[in-house]
Amino acid sequence: MKKLNYLEVETRESVALVRLNRPEVLNALCLGLMDELAQVFAELDRDDAIAVIVLTGNDKAFAAGADITEMKDASFQYMLEDGGLTRQCDSIASCSKPVIAAVAGYALGGGCELAMMCDFIIAADNAKFGQPEITIGTIPGFGGSQRLTRLVGKSKAMDMCLTGRMMDASEAERSGLAARVEALDSYLDVALAAAAKIAGYSRPIVSMARQAVDLALETSLTQGVKTERQMFKSTFALDDQKEGMAAFVEKRSPDFRHR
Repeated sequence: MKKLNYLEVETRESVALVRLNRPEVLNALCLGLMDELAQVFAELDRDDAIAVIVLTGNDKAFAAGADITEMKDASFQYMLEDGGLTRQCDSIASCSKPVIAAVAGYALGGGCELAMMCDFIIAADNAKFGQPEITIGTIPGFGGSQRLTRLVGKSKAMDMCLTGRMMDASEAERSGLAARVEALDSYLDVALAAAAKIAGYSRPIVSMARQAVDLALETSLTQGVKTERQMFKSTFALDDQKEGMAAFVEKRSPDFRHR
């Protein structure tokens, strides 16, 4: 992995920890950071030694939004040709491995959208989420209006997108935006422990479980249940299903081989 200017990456066995590292501007998302993030995610996605990724910032900010000083003079033509930060969004959201967002402090605008691209969010008790783009004369552009509505419902999404207000960690958990809220001094450890637990399961089964849950946001209940049933049946073609169920019956820990 080449030298990084805006990220720090470390591995803990089969878990990768990716940390946004622009603390002087509350991890504002600039072009360089997003390019590095796409590069790092692509490399981790290809690395067979990595099973799960944790994405985090620091205690003050996950990411306080896009770098407006970099964006303010962009032309319509430039944006229309997929300039700016939006060009990297799909490459991050489409990572084939589970990604947990460990969020403390501000997750606003593009920062909130980046967290929502992950599979789930573990928030510190000081976390604040928001889509305040309307206060600077624009709207969410990295999927915020779409993912937020699916996670918290139309009413709250409209409230946040039209008023620009922030949602604290407690409300985020109640609303379904955050999966868990933990103390500031332990939220990252909790996220890493969750990642390690997922990494210990069968990788093909984890992949199918992710696909099944994601499908619920994209299709009807009837079609979703039909597809889930087909995927459930297909797990019985895997050695890991045989091992998992045998281990349960024999009252021992399973030895998954990821096949």
